[in-house]
Amino acid sequence: MSQRIVEVQRGSLAARSGIRAGDRLVSIGGTPVLDFVDYQFLTARPSLELLLEDETGRRRTVHLHKPSGDPLGLTLESSLMSHPKTCANHCMFCFIEQMPPGMRESLYVRDDDWRLSLMAGNFVTLTNLPPQEMERMIERRASPLYISVHTTNGELRKKMLHHIHADRIMDHLKRFAQHNMSFHCQVVLCPGINDGAELDRTLSDLASLAPHALTVALVPVGLTRYRQHLFPLRPYTKEEAERILLQAEAFQARMLAQHGTRFVFPSDEFYQIAQHPIPDVESYEDFPQFENGVGLLCRLKDEFETALRLDPDEESNIPRRVIMATGTSVAPFMETLIHAHPIAGVHVRVKPIINRFFGETVTVSGLITGQDLVAQLTGEDADEILITQSMLREGEDIFLDDMTLDEARRLLGIRITPVADDGADLLYALRGMEA
Repeated sequence: MSQRIVEVQRGSLAARSGIRAGDRLVSIGGTPVLDFVDYQFLTARPSLELLLEDETGRRRTVHLHKPSGDPLGLTLESSLMSHPKTCANHCMFCFIEQMPPGMRESLYVRDDDWRLSLMAGNFVTLTNLPPQEMERMIERRASPLYISVHTTNGELRKKMLHHIHADRIMDHLKRFAQHNMSFHCQVVLCPGINDGAELDRTLSDLASLAPHALTVALVPVGLTRYRQHLFPLRPYTKEEAERILLQAEAFQARMLAQHGTRFVFPSDEFYQIAQHPIPDVESYEDFPQFENGVGLLCRLKDEFETALRLDPDEESNIPRRVIMATGTSVAPFMETLIHAHPIAGVHVRVKPIINRFFGETVTVSGLITGQDLVAQLTGEDADEILITQSMLREGEDIFLDDMTLDEARRLLGIRITPVADDGADLLYALRGMEA
């Protein structure tokens, strides 16, 4: 296996050594470069021996000496350099197995690749690792990783993930800790299955691996209406969510006293289900699992209020009517935030969009489809509709159901503006200004 070089930075060590775009990188120090993780690890050394192959197939060896950690200046054809490893589990709560048929193929891909965990923060279960890959992870000091734990009870984890090797999770995590590797953990909670005493066991087991175990996020199971023939699960009730929060808060207090970190962080969804106030900024420390929906609302509120202090309102000469289209779970929070900080000259109405596409138990904004948005906003009178950027495919103006943003605008006859999950961006979007 070799990796094609698509660009050599001008003036870089690689360029000065005669390496050219179109060359293929075969090995470094005799070790094949399987992917970007290998490339980063192998090129960190101060003395390198690169085996290259030009476009005619002729091979040559290039010897390089550089300060440790300095980049070579090469851009390779793919950041991953091989196909992502897919998931062999059949988790009882898997969201992808609850997707409706007929959607684009990329929505059915279930990755379980430790390289994506290292590079992009994707969560992995560690059930699909052959021994040689585990050795490579350790040799490469892959850290920090993001690991889907769910439970440390081996037999229960086998049942939840429906995988014969799922019970090895604590062995893997202990081995990482022994090699000074760190990891963030995720626990998707299912009512009556891995909560209660099982959650106490899981948190205690993971805490025993601190400080290598960095954090644990608690996330409620997400359920769509496409669950025929799947394991019977139900959403959390308000009272059950309150118990989860109390359990987490008690554990946070112990960990804060012992280790100086709260360690366990319930996702925003648990606070919304429990109708419990969102904690303050300090409670989330450095927002270690922000991308997992932990502390997003807290940070949004803090950024919004900070932007207001730094840039106070001035009365607008032209009144604006704005609809904020959100998921049903976040709508009360947004209404409270806007009511507490009215925007001069702007009439804002929060419109919760019921998820008919996936089912009403799906309440988050990021899973709202174009067809639900259009159906529930048809006939509305406003100057602008604000939606969260997370409703759209990353880097594109396309909803989950493949409706384009322009199509939704045309059908509604109203300007629709996607807004990033940033409080300052939200403030300026409400004012009709660019951040």
